[in-house]
Amino acid sequence: MEDKKIAMEETIRSIFDFIGDDRHREGLLDTPKRVVKSWDKLYSGYTQDPREILGTVFEDGACDEMVVLKNIEFYSMCEHHMLPFFGKVSIGYIPDQKVVGISKLARLVEVFARRLQIQEKMTGQIADTLMEVLQPKGAMVVAEATHMCMVMRGVEKQQSVMVTSAVRGLFKRDARTREEFMGHIRH
Repeated sequence: MEDKKIAMEETIRSIFDFIGDDRHREGLLDTPKRVVKSWDKLYSGYTQDPREILGTVFEDGACDEMVVLKNIEFYSMCEHHMLPFFGKVSIGYIPDQKVVGISKLARLVEVFARRLQIQEKMTGQIADTLMEVLQPKGAMVVAEATHMCMVMRGVEKQQSVMVTSAVRGLFKRDARTREEFMGHIRH
């Protein structure tokens, strides 16, 4: 692994050359090491199994009413431009027999956000993993994010926010269930 890190540091130095900066100037000397180290966190989702995050479930005391965790902050990196996008995710599900600790829902968002990603796929992955592991009656995930590829390059629209949703099970079949969830996350 150390050889890969050294090779990546040299790649970062090559980027400095490509953009026309001086790889030997004081401010850039340790930048390659810092960038590679930051990737340990930024891309840590590749080293985690999202199903394991939801592995501890509780069956006693499981309810059959909607469970909602909203405004889960996240940061991710766009797979198209390797620029950040960030925002909030709200998750709702209706348990059948299993519930999970709420911190696990936030960790589930984190594991998918910490990968090269597109928001549409991330939103669906969160919902699909909930359905697979918890086997609820339904799940719904809404993500809202600002994409730096839209803000600092391209069309440069600073106020743009992308909204995606993934709707599964009862949420897909029943408009009232969707409306209840949307009511919870709007407040």
